[in-house]
Amino acid sequence: MFQNKKILILGAARSGIACCKVLANLNNKIVLNDIKDEKDIKKEDIEELKKLNVTCCFGSHPDDLLDDSFDFLVKNPGIRNDHKYVKLASKLGIPVINEVEVGYHLLPQNIDLIAITGTNGKTTTTTLTYEILKEAYQDKVHLAGNIGYPLCSILPTLKEGDILVMEVSCQQLANLHEFKPQIALLTNLSEAHIDFFGDYETYKKVKVKLFKNQNGSDVAILNQDNLDSLENTKNIKSKTVYFSLKEKADATYHDNKLYYRDEFIIDRSDLLIKGDHNVANSLGAILIAKELNVETKIIQKVLRRFSGVGHRLELVADIAKRKFYNDTEATNIKCTQIALSSFSNPIILFLGGLDRGQDFYELKPFMQNVKAIIAIGECRLRVKEFGDSLKIPTYVYEHIKDGFKKAWEISLKEDIILLSPASASWDQYKECEDRGDEFKKLVEELKDGSIKK
Repeated sequence: MFQNKKILILGAARSGIACCKVLANLNNKIVLNDIKDEKDIKKEDIEELKKLNVTCCFGSHPDDLLDDSFDFLVKNPGIRNDHKYVKLASKLGIPVINEVEVGYHLLPQNIDLIAITGTNGKTTTTTLTYEILKEAYQDKVHLAGNIGYPLCSILPTLKEGDILVMEVSCQQLANLHEFKPQIALLTNLSEAHIDFFGDYETYKKVKVKLFKNQNGSDVAILNQDNLDSLENTKNIKSKTVYFSLKEKADATYHDNKLYYRDEFIIDRSDLLIKGDHNVANSLGAILIAKELNVETKIIQKVLRRFSGVGHRLELVADIAKRKFYNDTEATNIKCTQIALSSFSNPIILFLGGLDRGQDFYELKPFMQNVKAIIAIGECRLRVKEFGDSLKIPTYVYEHIKDGFKKAWEISLKEDIILLSPASASWDQYKECEDRGDEFKKLVEELKDGSIKK
């Protein structure tokens, strides 16, 4: 399928570079295009691509670059489908795919492919699933996808009969066509990425594409508590199993215990990860593990040691009986609602960032434990207005570092100091992880005594 073809790869991020290298080694003629200048691409990547005879076109999207001589357009998932090359490819009948679709067609035989998506919780569920399966099956288990490891980059390590665990984003799903996991899990659906897809209905349809190519011998794992998930998967052909925090299901939670069917798995108090959402994530991972015949004692062992994923309600430190949590990945209101629901102690909340018109008033029912707000970022004045309306003391600072000392000054023993901004970070940072790293650095400085109360 991908040999002796002419292929335009649009986007020189990690996935685009990895895809270039794989396809160039299959005797394809590759053109790589990115709006970024060549100086913004890693020098070693440029050198390797040139050795592979990849034609690089950086700094613009020339109108005459794409024509009917191309067999495929491989698009970076973050590029919208209304990009001029995507629209032209559709007119010319050129298939528009992405790096995941390329990697899928190049997988060795008999791979057990597990794919996980959802509005929230997909990274935690993917990582936890990987850790459980890795404990059970060692080197046979691999991790890839939206979690930071392009599928094409790990192809050389895969062997027939291995197990592949993938996080799949909505942007990746938008341009997947034949991708078919043996086990597919949808954590939940709620309104997100409307700026990318235009409306919630389109977003939901894209998300459930994960199940489109499954048949009766494949497994779909669904959240029984999430009505949008149930409504939008009514017509899938897979065998369905369910997890629930509220009702009897294949994996369920009651009396502060997690069960697989009628088998006790673990007490909630033994989980290091906090919040109902992480109980749900754990139930999903348990179902995947049981589908692959993992022993309960192995599941228990991993659940007891798993401390979560960096930047997602990550416990950074406990200093002077104050706990600091980094939840920088909470880039929307729903994620911050989940974070606030995870604590019963008083919270000092860092809130704000890029102003995308998010409605902070949707947080109101979840603010009962918030004793103070540190309003940050581009939308800090709107956060201040929201805090004042709730009569919660709100302190306004443009940058986290300026508000951090105030948070420490007003904190008391047993307080939670929480970065959960309900906002993207692009007003000040290249990636939201950079925002989280700054918060963690400030906590480390506090440990060292650099910040005084």
